[in-house]
Amino acid sequence: MRLKELRKSRKISQLKLALDLNMNQNSISRYENGAREADYSTLIKFADYFDVSIDYLLGRTDNPTFFK
Repeated sequence: MRLKELRKSRKISQLKLALDLNMNQNSISRYENGAREADYSTLIKFADYFDVSIDYLLGRTDNPTFFK
């Protein structure tokens, strides 16, 4: 998942992302490191937050707005 890449490119800390999405910072870390897989509703939150498609978030396309 491109979560870490997106977060870092926008200079957002894990804590800020977690607070903005009403999540726990540890969860963000686990998603970024592959220790935990995001469910569908969490994927939607991430995609909406970064204004990208879920396919882009999951690495299925290199076009951020593909199927958006």
